[in-house]
Amino acid sequence: MSEELLKVSGLRTSVADEDKEILHGVDLTVGLGETHVIMGPNGAGKSTLGSSIMGDPRYKKTAGKIVFKGEDITDLSTDKIAKMGIFLSFQNPIEVPGISLSNFIRTAIENKTGEHIRLWDFKKELEKTMEILNMDPSYADRDLNVGFSGGEKKKAEILQLLMLKPDLAILDETDSGLDVDAVRTVSKGIEEYKKSVGGALLIITHSTRILESLAVDRTHVLADGKIIFDGDSSVIDDINKNGFEKYLAKEDER
Repeated sequence: MSEELLKVSGLRTSVADEDKEILHGVDLTVGLGETHVIMGPNGAGKSTLGSSIMGDPRYKKTAGKIVFKGEDITDLSTDKIAKMGIFLSFQNPIEVPGISLSNFIRTAIENKTGEHIRLWDFKKELEKTMEILNMDPSYADRDLNVGFSGGEKKKAEILQLLMLKPDLAILDETDSGLDVDAVRTVSKGIEEYKKSVGGALLIITHSTRILESLAVDRTHVLADGKIIFDGDSSVIDDINKNGFEKYLAKEDER
């Protein structure tokens, strides 16, 4: 068993400034370098779980604890959590006018490491990484996500992942809405992250296209704000063939 990297215990989360509770006591443990998959019906709370771990201020944690690398990060701000080595990709990456993709990534790396990066060294690594993702080098100088297609936005996020080298990457519906070629490129980037960084993955998904080339350690079924089943990678195939019904039925029987 891998050394513990992330431990979520009894996490309850509500929408900030509202009484609506979305997560109802989630427990989750991810080891160093492991790949975990969160699957569940629409509205189950999957994205809320990823955002809560990342300290998204749109959500309020009302109970429970999140420990990362042995440190309690439950009440830390998003920037501090990112600096510690957690990365979150979004279902719908936002556009940031006035800040180029290159400058955004360089600033993020310097904030994470606390060290200045020589521009020449940074550009060389950025160009090499963009080549892996089949990205046009001109995108480095374009404003972040402005005018990017859906596939280009997702590629830009995977580029950030490869450059930032986090210990844990939370990928929220990274393959959502992508065509076959874009899925292939994103999958290649995720494989490269596992190979070159060896970090842990927490993949939130409805689809399983980006999982085909990954060795999945654990699969968690999330429904109605709770993890109702834990299993190995065979759970993914079962859900693909038969849906969530039997897992939901087991929960109803409790």
